[in-house]
Amino acid sequence: MAPQRAVQLSLKKPTYAVCVVGVETYVDVHSDVPKGAETFGVSGSPGVEVFVIYDPARVTVPTGKTHWPLDANVDVTVSVDAASKALHDLKVKVSYFGRQEAGALGHSVLYLTAVDVSLDVDTGRTGKVKRNHDDKKTWRWGPEGYGAVLLVNCDRDSVVSAGPDLTNSQLATLDDLQDMSPMVLSCDGPDSLFNTHKLVLDVPFSDSRRVGVFCARGGTSLEDYKQVLGPQRLSYEVERQPGERKISFFVEGLAFPDVDFLGLVSLSVSLVHTGTLPEVPLFTDTVAFRVAPWIMTPNTQPPLELYACSVVDSHGSNKKFLEDMSDLALKANCKLIICPQIENRNDRWIQDEMEFGYTEAPHKAFPVVFDSPRNRGLKHFPYKRILAQQVQAPVELYSDWLSVGHVDEFLSFVPTSDQKGFRLLLASPIACLKLFQQKKEEGYGEAAQFDGLRHRVNRSINEMLADSRLRRDSLYTQKCIDWNREVLKRELGLTEQDIVDIPQLFFLKGSHAEAFFPDMVNMVVLGKHLGIPKPFGPIIDGRCCLEEKVRSLLEPLGLRCIFIDDYLSYHELLGEIHCGTNVRRQPFSFKWWHMVP
Repeated sequence: MAPQRAVQLSLKKPTYAVCVVGVETYVDVHSDVPKGAETFGVSGSPGVEVFVIYDPARVTVPTGKTHWPLDANVDVTVSVDAASKALHDLKVKVSYFGRQEAGALGHSVLYLTAVDVSLDVDTGRTGKVKRNHDDKKTWRWGPEGYGAVLLVNCDRDSVVSAGPDLTNSQLATLDDLQDMSPMVLSCDGPDSLFNTHKLVLDVPFSDSRRVGVFCARGGTSLEDYKQVLGPQRLSYEVERQPGERKISFFVEGLAFPDVDFLGLVSLSVSLVHTGTLPEVPLFTDTVAFRVAPWIMTPNTQPPLELYACSVVDSHGSNKKFLEDMSDLALKANCKLIICPQIENRNDRWIQDEMEFGYTEAPHKAFPVVFDSPRNRGLKHFPYKRILAQQVQAPVELYSDWLSVGHVDEFLSFVPTSDQKGFRLLLASPIACLKLFQQKKEEGYGEAAQFDGLRHRVNRSINEMLADSRLRRDSLYTQKCIDWNREVLKRELGLTEQDIVDIPQLFFLKGSHAEAFFPDMVNMVVLGKHLGIPKPFGPIIDGRCCLEEKVRSLLEPLGLRCIFIDDYLSYHELLGEIHCGTNVRRQPFSFKWWHMVP
């Protein structure tokens, strides 16, 4: 470890200095030397380790290592491994000798007071703080990496809080401490030392709006905890009590990583000598944190909670749809949570309003909701849970050709039990036209789309195949989907075997496309159970040929297709099941800090 500070000795009087446990102090044996001195010897009292540092290429080691040459290539450092019990209780003596070495030409004495100052966090990512003398100022990714993790304190542990906990400079509940990362300041040493020295905790200005620090002084009630660092306070003089050896702090993140914030923040403690003007920092210890990112959970993760909204419109309530969602959730062994109309203000598009994810540190994880900028009737619903910011770099897809413009109108991902683990589902007008052509050739040309649907005029297979405008519109949308297909293959490393084409027709309204019948890829995925919009396709041998085709594609993958009528409540309003539901899912078992970006 490199010396932290230098102490200059004197032949005329003892020198007094403060050293820090575990930190080497450079002892200047060259500045004040007796006339005629050519060598020196150095010794330390019990508890003091003395190191003579030299260049073996230029310095000959003396016999017994007792008298070292007063050479510019020879230096002395000292280190202690425990705090002093009293002022000046440690001693270093340097004796100088001439060529004859008959006796010492002079002596210099250094009296040391050792103080144990260390700022420690969970650098080992075990969930507990351990003393660490290694490089705490850096943060490294990977399974063998190190560095503490900080959670953004964006939940709300108290029902009386008006907003997320991170907006409060005072604790509302002791439970909030569980969301913070522990930090321990070691401050052992003679109490009298702190009459002329102080400990100062600092946060860089650039980090101050992204991190907050709490400390309990005097007790463990809520009133005893105060925020000592944060956006309005960049430094804090530590209130050390007599005999106190360790002080506990609790650190919270205030902002997720984003394009302007890489996620790294640091805190420092300095031992400052107050007996000089200006005051001089004798030692500084710095720790680094990385703020945990917000992580979105994909369809491939098992479901925990299914969300849907209760609404009423000109067709009545969506009660039947919610009953179907309840049955689906029961099959998938997850909980259904219905957002009541009084909260959603008749806004049913809960998928468009927010996205569930989570944030995780070694000591704790909790769900986090990403609030979209949509802000319609559901805009306040995410604030009843947690507000966050997106941090993951997206794959850019082309959806401007759609009336609504959401990617769930033409793609979805589903989990599979094979080695790949998932499939990409893409809406496919070509696949639908081929299916209808096949059924026509089999003699079912008069079987009708929308058969049995009171609110829509039937269209036979023959009519649809003969409709040049429908065919033209669908071929146009197929080109748009194919463009995205190539992007997804390139960006995600997919092959054609990883993609399943789901039959679907589109028509153009103006210059934008809408689904001709309920869009089956716009499904809700609950493990192996798929809640798919009922397409009301042509009935052949008592079964919907579109449903049968989708089953033949997906059920061999271990999936179960459950078709649900969303026609009036969702499809006619240019949305489907996925748009009108949301799912909170299990976090990944893999720890994000084990990644190597």
